[in-house]
Amino acid sequence: MTQKTVLNALHRELGARMVDFGGWDMPINYGSQIEEHHAVRRDAGMFDVSHMTVVDLHGARARDFLRHLLANSIDKLKVQGKALYTCMLNEQGGVIDDLIIYLLGDEHFRLVVNAATREKDLAWIERQAKPFGVSVKERPDFAMIAVQGPNARAKVIGLLHEVDRPRIEKLGRFAAAAAQGPHGMPLFIARTGYTGEDGFEIMLPEEHAVALWKELAAAGVAACGLGARDTLRLEAGMNLYGQDMDENVTPWEAGLAWTIVLDEGRDFIGRKALEAQKAAGVPRSMVGLVLDEKGVLRHGQKVLTPQGEGEILSGSFAPTLNKSVAFARVPAGAADNLRVDIRGREVPVRVVKFPFVRDGKACEGI
Repeated sequence: MTQKTVLNALHRELGARMVDFGGWDMPINYGSQIEEHHAVRRDAGMFDVSHMTVVDLHGARARDFLRHLLANSIDKLKVQGKALYTCMLNEQGGVIDDLIIYLLGDEHFRLVVNAATREKDLAWIERQAKPFGVSVKERPDFAMIAVQGPNARAKVIGLLHEVDRPRIEKLGRFAAAAAQGPHGMPLFIARTGYTGEDGFEIMLPEEHAVALWKELAAAGVAACGLGARDTLRLEAGMNLYGQDMDENVTPWEAGLAWTIVLDEGRDFIGRKALEAQKAAGVPRSMVGLVLDEKGVLRHGQKVLTPQGEGEILSGSFAPTLNKSVAFARVPAGAADNLRVDIRGREVPVRVVKFPFVRDGKACEGI
């Protein structure tokens, strides 16, 4: 049974091309995926991300629970509204999901997890929460709209109640706050995103979502589908769960070492496996690849290296760069003389550090 967000009818009215995405009927584009990509890099675009799963945690031991559940350290969240990106691991150190968590109060945290992993995530979180007496409450009453691009913040702030504007203007990166939107609608505004551009991800009661989308469109924010979202996040060096990592891949192998905190005395799920893998030597690494000649790097293509075979994870034409880029998982130490098998043709590729694009421009060496 395909699920629909509250904005589904509006997407269809706007002529969106719809696809099944993890069991949700979602817009892939509204005409030109490339134009939508450029709108976000150059101005402002918006995405319906209401399919994401929002979960509220309540309880006196909520912080203890999150110290146990997450590989990143929840103790980094000291101020109300601050957010943290982290992985949630299994006992083998594999990634169950990646998520963002917000501190809303001493005993209240909010998680945003991926849509396609909703059921297994909720079951896992509920199971782990029981011994800590923490309540786990899904929030299907929220819709979520991401507004991204160099002019995104200004366009959103222009729609807020004038009392809230200075406060939201000052909101730091990876922080969130409540504000009043058009006609007094209550908004939870987070300065986070998945495109490599500045902007906001806005949670709001479902019944206001269509009105907010229309107000944003009137303010000159372009409607964008999942196609542009995918090329934007790849250029920005951001992982996609299920493609770049999963339950059989550790954060060491997924370019996510920066999200692991091995602080003293904290026994989080998967820690022993991560420490053992690090001590033994991580066998695979995730690298960025650039194809300088014609052709497109795609998921599943074979990567040939002097150290053995690897595989393309996320790969696509990158509109900002006008060439193809990819993430690949390769044997540890593979850095030179890499080739990709594109329909039987071995094509040379360069290994580069990602992100590929920052602030709308190619990063050094790309």
